[in-house]
Amino acid sequence: MPLGLGRRKKAPPLVENEEAEPGRGGLGVGEPGPLGGGGSGGPQMGLPPPPPALRPRLVFHTQLAHGSPTGRIEGFTNVKELYGKIAEAFRLPTAEVMFCTLNTHKVDMDKLLGGQIGLEDFIFAHVKGQRKEVEVFKSEDALGLTITDNGAGYAFIKEGSVIDHIHLISVGDMIEAINGQSLLGCRHYEVARLLKELPRGRTFTLKLTEPRKAFDMISQRSAGGRPGSGPQLGTGRGTLRLRSRGPATVEDLPSAFEEKAIEKVDDLLESYMGIRDTELAATMVELGKDKRNPDELAEALDERLGDFAFPDEFVFDVWGAIGDAKVGRY
Repeated sequence: MPLGLGRRKKAPPLVENEEAEPGRGGLGVGEPGPLGGGGSGGPQMGLPPPPPALRPRLVFHTQLAHGSPTGRIEGFTNVKELYGKIAEAFRLPTAEVMFCTLNTHKVDMDKLLGGQIGLEDFIFAHVKGQRKEVEVFKSEDALGLTITDNGAGYAFIKEGSVIDHIHLISVGDMIEAINGQSLLGCRHYEVARLLKELPRGRTFTLKLTEPRKAFDMISQRSAGGRPGSGPQLGTGRGTLRLRSRGPATVEDLPSAFEEKAIEKVDDLLESYMGIRDTELAATMVELGKDKRNPDELAEALDERLGDFAFPDEFVFDVWGAIGDAKVGRY
């Protein structure tokens, strides 16, 4: 089947090029229901919305992963501000916060804070620890690393076979630079693309920062893990959905179909692009679940996510993955 007929090769940019997270801005917390605003159209009939002091607040509890008292954070309107609130709670520079995990202090990539937070989730913040430089010989075209980012400008290692034989490289290490080129502020797919473009048969230098570890974590070398292998995130009845564009919303937990489709699309992202991103996978499932054929999906992806330049064979596989999940073919 011919894919991509009439596809726009240069779609509107996915993100504005902000320093921290040029794709997850605009996090505004809206209350559902007619009194919470956020509806379309003209003014709502009935009672006016309650004053800010009487509106329900979303308050999350947090600790530093290596150990700290418990803090409370609220009032953040985007992902950058979330990290800023955590840093403020523990009197740290915002740049010290590397990434967050939900409901565990361990460097567990299955519990990484991504596109949504359960309303009762506990946030553990991992901060910068030891810095290191590692020389890596690229013997194959594929380096064997999966890259993700923290939503605030840092890309780091999520999993990969190279970790097994280069013991200075670990899951959770932030990639600061490659061959002296700073990667601060880059998205994960930009870092993965740069790693793929490095010439085969040569050595390159990675400048890394590992997350600070508590004493009971020093001997751990997690291999990451695949989505779905552990408990599902979100212990509350709903989640705070962090969207790439537009306000955040409080939603019910994803349906079984959506969870399985997101998992399958996330697997495809790793296979084709060397990245994992459940928020991106969720966006693709949302765009594709009502499309009638792969070409409609391709057009929707080009319009919304054009910067990724997904190849046609990848789009076809995404279409098949969503279709399989829809009919329960797991």
